[in-house]
Amino acid sequence: QVQLVESGGGLVQPGGSLRLSCVVSGFTRDYYAIGWFRQAPGKEREGVSCIDSRDGMTYYADSVEGRFTISRDDDKNTVYLQMNSLKPEDTAVYYCAEASFVSDHSWSGDWKYNYWGQGTQVTVSS
Repeated sequence: QVQLVESGGGLVQPGGSLRLSCVVSGFTRDYYAIGWFRQAPGKEREGVSCIDSRDGMTYYADSVEGRFTISRDDDKNTVYLQMNSLKPEDTAVYYCAEASFVSDHSWSGDWKYNYWGQGTQVTVSS
């Protein structure tokens, strides 16, 4: 059974940092991509970042480029999203999701992703 479980969300002040984790299990394929998405109240879900296990390619939304870093630890079957210099507009529920294949044109489309985690709340507020 395929599962993705996020953790690491919480309340942080503007300018602070958080590290989200996504533990993945149950995949039978050798290669896949893991993306991070977020959804704020009243807004559409948006792609934040993605990492492709085939070649290590990483992708970022313009709004987080230079502040967020995605990485993976294959021994722990975990993908991380390090979030620095957080802003109030980063407040959202963050989800990780799995896709069979992504490209630089498609990674941020949620329709590409097959399995989703339950989400973790990130709140940036003073």
